[in-house]
Formats: sequence, structure tokens, C-alpha cells
Amino acid sequence: MLEIRFHGRGGQGAVTSVELLALAAIGEGKFAQGFPSFGPERRGAPVMAFLRINDHHIRLRCKIASPDVILILDPSLIRIQKPAADLKPEGTIVLNTHKSPAEVRQEYGFKHRLALVDANTIAKEVLGVPITNTTMLGALLKATGVVPLEAMTKPLQERFGPLASKNFNALKAAYEKTHLEEAQP
Repeated sequence: MLEIRFHGRGGQGAVTSVELLALAAIGEGKFAQGFPSFGPERRGAPVMAFLRINDHHIRLRCKIASPDVILILDPSLIRIQKPAADLKPEGTIVLNTHKSPAEVRQEYGFKHRLALVDANTIAKEVLGVPITNTTMLGALLKATGVVPLEAMTKPLQERFGPLASKNFNALKAAYEKTHLEEAQP
């Protein structure tokens, strides 16, 4: 089972991302479970969302305490929430950043496998707005291969209608531009 925890801020689309990827996984014949963790927070407040994907029924019904992957939409949350603190040792950090792997490792002390992409720039160029949720899904798919890119087409069409193609293009651009770096000893 793949367990992914999304870290974002209210309004960035972390919950939407979980829903889209869950639908894509189900469309590929997998089992998926996604849910948010937030109260009456306002736009901009830290938000977490959880996603489990498996080839078999998922019986767990709890928050993900030790994820395989964390996806961070806003790097300022790293210092606030410490999302990598409980990441599995062989886990992956998918991070929205313009920084190099060396800079990220030095600044945050990460030893885990990294998947880095400048989702802000891609979203501005492709979507015209700095909303990075679908863009970051491209980086997540590159890092995990949990579903093929094409599996995102139907969920994006259902959610975004006429804007689906722009969102798919942003997702694909991020997939292509994501830099993967293996864990450091």
C-alpha cells in the first residue's frame, strides 16, 4: 500500500489533489481512500490531506502517521509542520521549490529521496495563476509511478471541465521537469 500525505495551505488545492489522484487510481482498477484533516480553518491556514492507494481493499480508517511519500505544496510549511519528521526512512519528499537538491538538503537537512519541481513557475506559465495542486500531481506521478499520466485525464475533465486541458498540460510539464534525487546516506 502506498500512503501519501499532502501538506498545503487552505485554498491551494491539497484536498482536490487527493480526490483527483484517488479517482485516477480507482479508474486504473486500484483501491483508494482519500480524506482531509482540517477544522474551520481559513484560506491560507495549514492543511493536511491523506491518500492511500492499494491493489487490494483498504481496511485502515485513520490518519497516515508514517507516510511513504509527503507532498509539500508550500515550502514555508516545512518549518511550521515538520512534515518529514515521521516519513518512512525509504520515503520520498515531493517538494514545490525552485532550489537545487543540494540547497534543499542543506537548508532542511533532508536525507530522503527527493522529487523537486518549480510548480509555481509552471503553474503561472501554463495556467496563468500560481495554483500548484495539479502541477504538483505531475511531480508525484514522476516520483511514484502510481498511475500513468493518462489516468488523470478523466478526473481532470470531470473536475475542471473546459480548463482540464490546461491543468493536464501543467501536470505533464511538471512531470517532465521534476528532478529526482536518491536518498543520501
